[in-house]
Amino acid sequence: MSFDTDPRTRGYHHGNLREAMLQAALRLIAERGPAGFTFAEVARMVGVSGAAPYRHFRDRSALMEEVARQGFTIFANELNAAWDGGTPNPLAATLRTGRAYLAFARREPAFYAAMFGANGAEASPGDLEGERAFAVIRRAADRVTATALGARKPPALMVALHIWSLAHGIASLYIGDPTGTRRKLPMAPEDLLEAGLLIYLQSLGVPTS
Repeated sequence: MSFDTDPRTRGYHHGNLREAMLQAALRLIAERGPAGFTFAEVARMVGVSGAAPYRHFRDRSALMEEVARQGFTIFANELNAAWDGGTPNPLAATLRTGRAYLAFARREPAFYAAMFGANGAEASPGDLEGERAFAVIRRAADRVTATALGARKPPALMVALHIWSLAHGIASLYIGDPTGTRRKLPMAPEDLLEAGLLIYLQSLGVPTS
């Protein structure tokens, strides 16, 4: 989901104020970060009175929560498509899902910032749409840990949380910043993530060759 139509130039038609506000919020997040604007600024951007937004959102937090919810919906769908049922094998599919994680953060930095940014939305992987996204990573962890050698298999939930943390850390440090001020890497973030996942999974006894 992109936001290439500027609500400042198109205004809104009756019944579309809610969507116009969401698009304006995404644009402001992209320009200033999730905490860099007020509810009143969103109203001014779409050309309505300060009272009009309250017909659709109780306050700024509710607006940000909806931005984050929409972001998590897209995110979960893309992770699921990348997992693709674990084909052609769980390891390859897990690595592909990790790349999809970073691709979303790169392509949708405003959504990503709203989903995870400090002082933005209060959404988290504990929310419904976030749980859908995490469920994809949990399925990947279930399948890939089942291939680990040895009698004792690593706990899949722990592995899923580690995969999520590694992907999220790389995305947050090097990609998912709407203002473009993150430090640069001497390698592609995807290469860093793949190397980290392979080393981690190999340490758990998962065959990686």
